[in-house]
Amino acid sequence: MISLDLSTLQHTANRLRIDVLNAVYHVKSGHIGGSFSSAEIVSYLYFKEMNIKADDPEWEDRDRFVLSKGHAAPVLYSALAEKGFFPRGELETLRKFGSKLQGHPDMKKAPGVDMSTGSLGQGFAAAAGMAMAGKLNHKDYYVYVLAGDGEMEEGEIWETLMSAAKYKLDHLILFLDHNGIQLDGTTGQVMNTEPITDKLRAFNWHVIEIDGHDFQQIEDAVQNAKMIKEQPTAIVANTVKGKGVSFMENKAAWHGKAPNEEEYKNALRELEASV
Repeated sequence: MISLDLSTLQHTANRLRIDVLNAVYHVKSGHIGGSFSSAEIVSYLYFKEMNIKADDPEWEDRDRFVLSKGHAAPVLYSALAEKGFFPRGELETLRKFGSKLQGHPDMKKAPGVDMSTGSLGQGFAAAAGMAMAGKLNHKDYYVYVLAGDGEMEEGEIWETLMSAAKYKLDHLILFLDHNGIQLDGTTGQVMNTEPITDKLRAFNWHVIEIDGHDFQQIEDAVQNAKMIKEQPTAIVANTVKGKGVSFMENKAAWHGKAPNEEEYKNALRELEASV
């Protein structure tokens, strides 16, 4: 497994953002904001942390990754292509008829996708099930799940939080992409779930709060989580919606729209300057 150092990982995250921008622009559909906000988290897991094999996507002892906020599929697809699960040219087929790369991840179509997601909350529940299976079968793999803060409004999330704590799923690590913005506005305006860290702790989770764009903090949090026994871990990653493009940052409008030609060129210029 190729594992990149932390300084190289930032370039990788920026390349993932360029892939996302290109794919969404050319198909005129897709989710940029939440893909950009989670680029560092996805980059760290796929290129530094997870034990996976591109030539054997269903390897029984692999670490699992579940994108519970399935609308951020473009950043996951970019990571999978970069890792070698399928040719990079397939990124151009995003959301097109007959493509492996649907608008939300499909485990029956896209190599490397561990769970089909899209209905918010369900991916997290499935990830807990994977962790439970690993525990019952005495496996050492970890299950990483990426959820959105808007997704925390779903009741299924809280049922899963309770059950994962009850069954002491210490190989389940939740990353919460805490960017504060969802489709219709800020999470505080739509349905306030704060104080989220206090609530997670009240559900008997080990909780770590970090800057979700800082690779050292991401690494430290993951290594801390792997030391915790008989308790699942939630890493609350404070992020910026649309991170990397100045006019997209912290704007709800960029949750799920494609840029026009001028916006695309300006965004590409900013991202390429950071690679």
